[in-house]
Amino acid sequence: MNSHHLIKTLAMAALLMPLQSMSAQTDSSKINKLSIGLNFLTHGEVRGGGLPKAETESATMENSANFLLGRTRLTVAYQRQRVTDEASGLKIGLEARAVIQNNAIWGMKNNQSINLYEGWVKANTSVGIFAQVGRIALAYDDERIIGPNDFATAAKSHDLLRLGYEGHNHKLHALLAYNQNSSNVFGGSYYADGAQYYKTMQTLWYHYDVPRFPLGASLLFMNIGEQAGFTEDDRRSQADPAHTEYQQMMGGYVNFHPEHLTLEGSYYRQAGKEVNEDMLSSKIKSWMASVKATIKPSDKYGFVLGYDYLSGDDYMVVREPGSMGLIQHEVLEGFRPVYGSRTKFYGIMDYFYRSVHLDGFTPGLQNTFGGMFGNPLRNLDCEVVYHYMATATNLRSLDKTLGHAIELKASYRFTKDINLTAGFTQMIGTDTMDRLKQGNGDQHVSWGWFSLVINPNLFTSKW
Repeated sequence: MNSHHLIKTLAMAALLMPLQSMSAQTDSSKINKLSIGLNFLTHGEVRGGGLPKAETESATMENSANFLLGRTRLTVAYQRQRVTDEASGLKIGLEARAVIQNNAIWGMKNNQSINLYEGWVKANTSVGIFAQVGRIALAYDDERIIGPNDFATAAKSHDLLRLGYEGHNHKLHALLAYNQNSSNVFGGSYYADGAQYYKTMQTLWYHYDVPRFPLGASLLFMNIGEQAGFTEDDRRSQADPAHTEYQQMMGGYVNFHPEHLTLEGSYYRQAGKEVNEDMLSSKIKSWMASVKATIKPSDKYGFVLGYDYLSGDDYMVVREPGSMGLIQHEVLEGFRPVYGSRTKFYGIMDYFYRSVHLDGFTPGLQNTFGGMFGNPLRNLDCEVVYHYMATATNLRSLDKTLGHAIELKASYRFTKDINLTAGFTQMIGTDTMDRLKQGNGDQHVSWGWFSLVINPNLFTSKW
């Protein structure tokens, strides 16, 4: 069944199901709920320089790049209240959700990027135990390690089984995933260029809320298996046959939130092996730490102050322009994010951290930031944040300072389902940035954007 037929089938089923099931029951006896919604996102950007650019004979380098992007999501959600199961004696409820998504640049040729963003079913019990299976958009803690990264418009979701318990101030989740491109009979289970970011993944997440005290804490452990090596039909397979390399992420998050104040802190370590684009692996040993304070003395305004530290490779040689040669790292010490919402933490421009540095290595990152937010008018929220960026690694003959950035952001709610957000970033780079990124670090780099989100609820029925 292709994507267009899938959309029609879901829509028809959603419309017919309540009509077939409605009766003269009272509201208290209606245990089933079905809702259908749409989400429209129109996103535009004006990029005034920034990322490295390469000139070709057939194209002229411009100082800016502009585009518009559209995303449409159709959501069908079903919920059944808990009913007693005769075999187990437990009250068991059922939830299901399907989200079909189209995401494309305006004017793109052959726009056929329709995919299933979410599609899962979940059973939950009266004792707090639940099981969920399918394609799921995950969000844990502050989303630094696992989050949907929705600002990237396409966003992240994962194919997995989630088992857990939630109750009495305790939450324990287990995530289990195994990904493959096709149901091979021959050729083994080689996984490359798939829809997901890893071949296997096992995660344990535990969260505890202290009773009658505004403190919550989480622990996270991830074991990520990535495809490495080469298949038998590749001549390189003799030296490096196909195998799976494993990487571990472990750490925790704390949130202390008394009245008018929120203190957040996190610490994570990476170990194991990292697989690069050439399907080769290197040992990784890195870490990151962060602290953030949000002060809100009034409903009208507040302040934020924080610091992020992400470790870098311990020996970072910056080559002179025109020179050749690389430094081979036996152990990678640059912290690499896994599946978090990155633009929430290191500046929404995400210029210093996400994109690759010179020679594929990273000197780490120090991000010191502070700002103010408020709502000067009804339905209008504003924010201004300053970032000071520096490397975590000492560089030969270069200062650690990468640059300074000022971010402005405003959001206005026209109605409960129509929201417009716009932002502008002005970055002043340094000679260090210019050398590491091979860009225009000594020039002012600006970036403007807007996002218009309209998410009407089309249909809701109970029976």
